[in-house]
Amino acid sequence: MIVCVCKSVSDRKIRAAIAEGIDTFDELQFELGVATCCGKCEESVRDVMAQSGVCQSQCGVEHHTHAIPVTFYERKAA
Repeated sequence: MIVCVCKSVSDRKIRAAIAEGIDTFDELQFELGVATCCGKCEESVRDVMAQSGVCQSQCGVEHHTHAIPVTFYERKAA
């Protein structure tokens, strides 16, 4: 699955980098370029790192226990 769309980085590539010895988010950012453009992938990258057992502190991931409200707006033709 592609985690960072801007740099085309998949979860497999992140796991491979971790297997090669990368153990901090900063190193992963430097090596793969994740979360250096729009930044929307940072939480997902940190999740993959935590799932891989790299960060005991969950890599600073903030998990939401409640639903985040989403509002949809309908566009009307002029």
